[in-house]
Amino acid sequence: MQEIVKETKTIEYRVDRILKMAKDHFGEVRFVGIKLHDRMGWVAKIQFDEFESLVAEGDNPVEALKNLRKRVQKIIDRHNIV
Repeated sequence: MQEIVKETKTIEYRVDRILKMAKDHFGEVRFVGIKLHDRMGWVAKIQFDEFESLVAEGDNPVEALKNLRKRVQKIIDRHNIV
């Protein structure tokens, strides 16, 4: 019997995936990253230009990146519907 091995996704892999998804849809992306904020916990951010950015929070870095990817995907889906 063959055992299914689930590949664990690193934080770098998740950041790269969000960056690629955003570049494919929006074009220019200046920054995608994550940091630990004193009051809010983990914060993931994607910045498109000087003023426009999206931020997502989470209890850990993986959750924050998942939430950011969901926000970016939701925007892309809405744009594609129109």
